[in-house]
Amino acid sequence: MPALASTRLLLVFGESLPCYRFTNLSRKVWSHTNVRFVSQVNRDDGPLTLASLNFKSEFEKTNKNKANKVERLSVPNETPKSKLRAVGSNSGKAVKAVGVKKALEIESAPFAAESFPELGLPPLLLERLETAGFTVPTDVQSAAVPTVLKGHDVVIQSYTGSGKTLAYLLPILSEVGPLKKKSPNGEAESGKKKEIEAVIVAPSRELGMQIVREVEKILGPADKRVVQQLVGGANRSRQEEALKKNKPAIVVGTPGRIAEISAAGRLHTHGCRFLVLDEVDELLSFNFREHMHRILEHVGRKAGADPRGSPVKRAERQTIMVSATVPYSVIRAARNWGCDPLLVQAKRVMPLESVSPAEPVNILKSSSTSDSSSSMQTQAASQSLPPALKHYHCVTKLQHKVDTLRRCVHALDAKSVIAFMNHTKQLKDAVFKLEARGMKAAELHGDLGKLARSTTLKKFKDGELRVLVTNELSARGLDVAECDLVVNLDLPTDSIHYAHRAGRTGRLGRKGTVVTICEEPEVFVVKKLQKQLGVPIPACEFTEGELHVIEEEKPLGAAR
Repeated sequence: MPALASTRLLLVFGESLPCYRFTNLSRKVWSHTNVRFVSQVNRDDGPLTLASLNFKSEFEKTNKNKANKVERLSVPNETPKSKLRAVGSNSGKAVKAVGVKKALEIESAPFAAESFPELGLPPLLLERLETAGFTVPTDVQSAAVPTVLKGHDVVIQSYTGSGKTLAYLLPILSEVGPLKKKSPNGEAESGKKKEIEAVIVAPSRELGMQIVREVEKILGPADKRVVQQLVGGANRSRQEEALKKNKPAIVVGTPGRIAEISAAGRLHTHGCRFLVLDEVDELLSFNFREHMHRILEHVGRKAGADPRGSPVKRAERQTIMVSATVPYSVIRAARNWGCDPLLVQAKRVMPLESVSPAEPVNILKSSSTSDSSSSMQTQAASQSLPPALKHYHCVTKLQHKVDTLRRCVHALDAKSVIAFMNHTKQLKDAVFKLEARGMKAAELHGDLGKLARSTTLKKFKDGELRVLVTNELSARGLDVAECDLVVNLDLPTDSIHYAHRAGRTGRLGRKGTVVTICEEPEVFVVKKLQKQLGVPIPACEFTEGELHVIEEEKPLGAAR
């Protein structure tokens, strides 16, 4: 990455220009006399860092010495000196790698911020965060917030429960709504108010409602109208009336409902500044294709013309994609939908071009995979697993699975349990068996009405239910911090789905346990999961009210 002089600004474009988006920052840079455009980011210079993105928080600006250090050039140790170029009249000369060791130490600091003020957030937003009980940012928040604030399109990737939602909400709330940054004279930034300034798309109603609750928690009761949910299963007419009456700045919804109201002319998003695609790998599924096409064509895209005079739609939005894993489908979508997107992970930021894509392997297929693809799969799936989890599997007969679940709950003294099954029709029977044994349980699936689902979730979060039996619907978006046990009554289809299920527990550094209850012929699938995830999943049994790990038998000699 080229050096950034303190008196010069650098605007970096990719090899091709897939869109015509110009942020406020880039408009200022465009008119600057000392601008030097670089046609391509050097992919061999290692991960980008916050200082290389020219980020300097208000917190750092208060300390002159620290600010001066952050402005120094920092490059990885292995970067050849011949690749270091200065910005300015002497750009052809190599820059001396002086003080690289010190600079590297400084570079790592912003990725482990000890407080939110270090991330450059506005004072009002910082006050609300403190009121809401948020004190220390997570690793992914420390990396994502300043990167998004600089106007970059990003793919945010981190394990489930690591705080990805706040990682994109905080920079948006810094620019949109009543908590946004003030102008230098201390007044709110002027300009014509846009009806919708941010659109957040989620694949499920549960995840959409969870995001809305997160925004409302920060905004407070007085500013709740700034955000509105547009999820399927709710009354569409009421949602349209609320849009007209409240004029929210942020809309959160499912693809179908957003596209439906947009097609009816009730949702105007051409002037939108932010488009967030949460769980983007799920949004790429065939079921959402038509709706996503409309959203991408209308959100933040205005009619204009290219230099040749033909009519086009130029994108003025900032696109933020969020995923626990980055398979090739996400990389391809990010390249098509964003402008030179960066991959943001905990403690590092890098060009998306430098990522080795990893596709989920279907563990139910017997065909073997190559070592390289298996390695990439292990990396992708393991990155999406919360780090503080314990994994086990228990072998039993099909008709005894629910009873094994009950004994598992008692043995681990679990207070809040989510049990996954693959088929909706099986949920009611499992709940009936648990209730018959005196364990409070309920089912949650897509065929339930909105009121029934909301009531069930509230009871579960309030501790009135001990076991929530659900299908893949809740593998994403269900955020119950108190959940201490996840049980797979049916095997997930692949390691990525296993990771998403497991991510319902052990959230934000808490401890959690994942138990997979399977039949004897399914043990080989668990072994594949163990290999692909890179975590031990030992066999166990529940006897005398305790969990006992079964020692694996050593393989016998070839004579047998």
